[in-house]
Amino acid sequence: MATLATPPALTRADFEPVIGLEVHVQLLTATKIFCSCANQFGSAPNSNVCPVCLGMPGSLPVLNRKAVEFAALAAMALNCRVNETSIFARKNYFYPDLPKGYQISQYDKPLAEHGWIDVACSPNNATGGDANGTKRIGITRLHMEEDAGKSLHDGFADSASKTAIDLNRTGTPLVEIVSEPDLRSGDEAYEYLTRLREIILYTGVSDGNMEEGSLRCDANVSVRPRGQEKLGTKAEIKNVNSFRFVREAIAYEIERQIELILGGGTVVQETRLYNSAEGRTYSMRSKEQAHDYRYFPEPDLLPLVVDTKWQAEIRSRLPELPEARRARMVAEYGITEQDAGVLTASRTLADQFESAAKAAKNPKRVANLVQGELMGRLKAAGLEIEQSPVSMAGVAMSADLVEEGKISGKQLKELYDICFAGVAQSENGARGEDFAAVYEREKPQQLSDSVAIEKIVDEVITASPKQVEQYRAGKTTMMAYFVGQVMKATKGQANPAMVNEVVGRKLG
Repeated sequence: MATLATPPALTRADFEPVIGLEVHVQLLTATKIFCSCANQFGSAPNSNVCPVCLGMPGSLPVLNRKAVEFAALAAMALNCRVNETSIFARKNYFYPDLPKGYQISQYDKPLAEHGWIDVACSPNNATGGDANGTKRIGITRLHMEEDAGKSLHDGFADSASKTAIDLNRTGTPLVEIVSEPDLRSGDEAYEYLTRLREIILYTGVSDGNMEEGSLRCDANVSVRPRGQEKLGTKAEIKNVNSFRFVREAIAYEIERQIELILGGGTVVQETRLYNSAEGRTYSMRSKEQAHDYRYFPEPDLLPLVVDTKWQAEIRSRLPELPEARRARMVAEYGITEQDAGVLTASRTLADQFESAAKAAKNPKRVANLVQGELMGRLKAAGLEIEQSPVSMAGVAMSADLVEEGKISGKQLKELYDICFAGVAQSENGARGEDFAAVYEREKPQQLSDSVAIEKIVDEVITASPKQVEQYRAGKTTMMAYFVGQVMKATKGQANPAMVNEVVGRKLG
């Protein structure tokens, strides 16, 4: 009698992670979503509140038109289809920082659906990357809602026994962006979030500041045997406050679930928190079934209609987005894809670079100066590009001076050091000096007199017979020695191109 073969035991490699992200983005409107209270971070606790955001009886919400436009603009930038009609609903649950006992959100009829972001991954990898190393991550929906308040658990004399509530954040306009479960690793999640934040920042609808809560992320993580279509039981990791921690939390949670299953255990549906100091997740609360929020249409708000005309008006404000801008800059300025990636990290930096590149004779030299001379100094001084003492007009001027042979690379570095010296020494936030002012005062001159350079080269060669012998015996790397000696003799002021030409000619 034949016996059934025992199926082989599963190993760690037999499991596939499945990850979806829910990202909340605060919109940068001047006022809240349903009232005229200031939408401002950092105000005194409970100072930006009114009967509407406090949920007082008889108060009625009035939808902020700018919040709708910002939400639709974000949706369009994320390739979503904006629905002409969407519905606001009441999401009912109790929490101390939710004064109404419900949150106005959107449920079955959201503002926008069916979008996507392309992220970088390994070419033709097992998780769906194409031959170009790109993977498309679907966006299920983007919907509008109001934020809750904030529970404060420390910073007070009785924090050990009591929680304080600040309701300033209540009513802040949000969009929630829900991805498809297309992500397969913490690295992919990190890349997705980076691209998402970059796009949002380019539209200008949010500042994306995670420290201030402008962008918050929850991750849904499950594992399943490879080849299985049915999803495994998920754990939700709540309120992770940096992209790096999202990546770490997902990586830990994947390993935790696989180890649990291999050990004969069962993954339970629950909400977990990530402890970044320990590098692990902890159970926050059981979630055996999805919460019954008892959604129903918000009776005080009419359906939101964003018709074709209004959508066209909003779409006309859509800026050139990062990927398209990178491709254009590579073609237009002859810079590398890596250069373009760095220079489009923010819309402000890209704008600044392009203003200099268009003014200068050699855009590639401008790209090198921005990355090599400007950004390094800004980082060391703790400054943003907007605070740079050297303007982009100054960068263009410095690039042209080097291009024309009027100053050497060494002289340029010294001039930039002087520009930033005021910033380093100042205690009152002084901006230092722009390049043009420093150049006019210092007026360094590059030695470009061919007769003078030839004389110095002759002196260096005469003083270096051993090195001349080595060079003529085939050790061509000695060329650098002679060039260096000439530059030293001229205190870095000799024209490098001329020095190389003369040295090469004299040595034969």
